Amino acid sequence: MGSFSRLTVKRGSCAGLRRTLIVGSALSLALQSNMLCAQTVDPQAQDPENAPTETATPEAADPAPPADIALPQVEPIISDEEFEEAVPALDPSEDGALDGPLESIEDFERRIAAEQGDTTPATTDGAEAPLGDPALADGDAVEEIGDAPVRDAELAAPLPPLENFEAAPVEFAEDATDEEVVEVAYGVQIEGLEPADEETDTDLAGMFDSLSALEDGDGEAANVAQVAARLTEDSALLQRILASEGWYEASVATRIDRSEDVTGQPLTAVLEVVPGDRFVFSDIVIQADPVEPADLITSNLALEVGQPIIAERVQGAETNVAVRLPENGYPFATVGQRDILLDQDTNDGVYTLPIEVGPRARFGGIETTGDLAFDAEHVEVLARFERGELYDSRDVDDLRQALVATGLFNTISVVPQQTGETAGDGTEYATILVEQDAGPPRTLAGSAGYGTGQGFRVEGSWTHRNLFPPEGALIGNVVAGTQEQGAGVTFRRSNAGRRDRTFQLRAEALRSDYAAFEAFTGQLSALISYDSTPLWQKPFTYAYGIRLIGTNEQDFDFDLGELNRRTFFIGGLTGQIGVDRTDSLLDATRGFRVTALVEPEGSLQDGFTPYVRARLDASAYYSATDAIVLAGRVRVGTIQGIDRFDLAPSRRFYAGGGGSVRGFGFQELGPKVELANPDFDPEDPDEEDDPTYFRPIGGLSLNEVAAEVRYRFGNFGVVGFVDAGQVYEDTTPDFSNLRYGAGIGGRYYTNFGPLRFDVAMPLDRQPGESSFSVYVSIGQAF
Repeated sequence: MGSFSRLTVKRGSCAGLRRTLIVGSALSLALQSNMLCAQTVDPQAQDPENAPTETATPEAADPAPPADIALPQVEPIISDEEFEEAVPALDPSEDGALDGPLESIEDFERRIAAEQGDTTPATTDGAEAPLGDPALADGDAVEEIGDAPVRDAELAAPLPPLENFEAAPVEFAEDATDEEVVEVAYGVQIEGLEPADEETDTDLAGMFDSLSALEDGDGEAANVAQVAARLTEDSALLQRILASEGWYEASVATRIDRSEDVTGQPLTAVLEVVPGDRFVFSDIVIQADPVEPADLITSNLALEVGQPIIAERVQGAETNVAVRLPENGYPFATVGQRDILLDQDTNDGVYTLPIEVGPRARFGGIETTGDLAFDAEHVEVLARFERGELYDSRDVDDLRQALVATGLFNTISVVPQQTGETAGDGTEYATILVEQDAGPPRTLAGSAGYGTGQGFRVEGSWTHRNLFPPEGALIGNVVAGTQEQGAGVTFRRSNAGRRDRTFQLRAEALRSDYAAFEAFTGQLSALISYDSTPLWQKPFTYAYGIRLIGTNEQDFDFDLGELNRRTFFIGGLTGQIGVDRTDSLLDATRGFRVTALVEPEGSLQDGFTPYVRARLDASAYYSATDAIVLAGRVRVGTIQGIDRFDLAPSRRFYAGGGGSVRGFGFQELGPKVELANPDFDPEDPDEEDDPTYFRPIGGLSLNEVAAEVRYRFGNFGVVGFVDAGQVYEDTTPDFSNLRYGAGIGGRYYTNFGPLRFDVAMPLDRQPGESSFSVYVSIGQAF
């Protein structure tokens, strides 16, 4: 409710109000009206000097008739004398009692009681007050105002104690818990939408079903009113859907039909659609300064005269223009608010789009501000554009992604800024401003895995990603596993002098205890690489470097017929190239990969014995359906220029394991020697170990092949696979005596790649081989 700050009453209005209230015979209201008039009297009326010449009278409230109109003579019903005689006097008493003092309440009550015949005598002090005495009803004999008379003796009786009070429980006609929620079932029917649905490429009925309040209710409502409310909401929804496709004058009528068929829906919510005519473009007006090329805007605004005015198409065309202008030298272009003028007579519309294209620009310098991780000079290393090149927003986006990939920032912003500096050819330079917010540079990471023959393996690392700016990282790692333990330290400089190039120095010490060999190894290496990362997959990769290895390893000496420890010193180079045409680094579904590795090395003990290790890996992927991927892999390797005995066991070829031939333990496939089992006790009747075991000794060549069928459903997947391979003593693989393993695996797909769990068994299992093998890791097997 509202309120007024000021109330004004015109002169003469109080008289009318007073008259109305008095006619109602309400004395109190008459008094109130007098007060109201007193409060609203014009102040000038109270001042004799300022008073107007006319005096406000009650009669003035009623407009007087014009002087030239003759009023008819009315004969009075009774004379004034008869009226005065008929009206009783206000004070009939002769002693003027109305002008005397009022009697007390006690006297009034006693007089009334006497008139009603109540002759109960007054009580004396200490006596019980009679029920009829209003002054003594509560036992108080001296009161200024007496109590109301009490005629019911029960009202004066004392209340019973609470412990004696009995309350009868309320009985309901039915248990409240038996109440059932009554729901109204209904169906939905749309009439008249088919012609419009057939005319457009959009599924109008499907769009309505996905947004409808009626459909969302699954055919049930609390009552008919709720059905009607949903029906009203959906009628507006249908009009919006039709308008988005160009039917701007569509009408939707609604009704609720009741069915007499008790087996079906008792109610049907009906929407009757009349689409009307579809509006089309009659003209397309672009309000913009000239651009280069001249058709840059019109060729990218995919709207034509005569086309229906479809909201999604209009928004897409405008977005395309907003994207293409910065890609073609206009970084400061802004697309304004469209205007579509509809003509209801001709069912068409004039489309107008204002565009501020801004100056045509070229790349200028790079500036950086904020909490810096590195300076502008290193930002220039990451940029793929040069000063003076025509501005292209795709190059700016690429720079932003490269900065994010460093992992050094909480937030990063890369935006162009106008300079006004002329660059010739009608262009000006635009400075690229990089706003940095450096994040925490230290990282703790861990990984874990399991493989038959490898056992459990846990690795943890500590990294300072920018200890030696720019992007100079120091990494310390520790490996703890059932068959491998070690530690290492690495210096790595990312984007070393060139985008995506990495320089790395590493020192490590490692103890390995596998079925093939036991070794204590120390290694120093330097490597320069251009490689893919989970954030940045590259179609071409390479790596080259140098390494020095010192290792003490246990090997089988055929001359002695036993295991013997030997020390090897190895120096060598490494080179690798790779081609990657797949769609994902960790979960490829199409394309192929090829990687070639060449490692010229030399054995430094007892002189210098050079040799070359070479390996070729290739894999291909094909999407048979949206859910099924066929994958295959081939690997061949050879070592030339050295005998197997002169080569350190850790540098030989082995096969078997989760990344090789599944079904066999890690490095267990290939040539073996049979040795006495030192844990076998022939005198123990409960001995379960075999008296001998087979020890892999590696080879100088290998070949492997694998095939998988990968089926994915949601975030889960199933993989069936067959692997084959062999290791040979000769330097050339001959693809003979292949061993096969088959199995099945499960996949759980995450944002960073699939988690893999594979179980495989060897076919035609030989003595000393496991009956099955288990592999757990991140990423596909290949």
